[in-house]
Amino acid sequence: MIKNIFDRYSQLLFYGFCLSILLFLLKWLEWKFLIIDNSLDIYIGLIALFFTMLGVWVAKQLTGQKVKTIIVEKTVERTIHEPTDAIAMEQFNLTPRERDVLMLILLGKSNMEIAEQLFLSISTVKTHVSNVFVKMEVKSRTQVMEKAKRLRIMAY
Repeated sequence: MIKNIFDRYSQLLFYGFCLSILLFLLKWLEWKFLIIDNSLDIYIGLIALFFTMLGVWVAKQLTGQKVKTIIVEKTVERTIHEPTDAIAMEQFNLTPRERDVLMLILLGKSNMEIAEQLFLSISTVKTHVSNVFVKMEVKSRTQVMEKAKRLRIMAY
């Protein structure tokens, strides 16, 4: 049956085959002339693409994973002393964290040292110190120490 179809349409198939070869030849010649006419532009584009890829690769190599997470474990010793006069302490209505900050202020610690000891940021410590000042109605650390001594909040 296939042979019968091939015999009937052999001239048509031969003509189609010749046209496809001719079309292939014309496209190949067109491509060849296109490359010859625009070879400089094509080469420049390929070189630019190569160096762009090379630059991206080098940048990735230079800026690789530089962030490393290090977990540090350390024991914390609380050196915050309890107030000697709890009743005097209650009148200021301080939160537990503000009490901790007050005790460290009375020990003469700086904001940085308080932040390190209580594991807080410096801005949080400054907020707590400001709240302590407002609640104790003082304006400086010296006045806090003087008021604490007067009210016997902490033994020295």
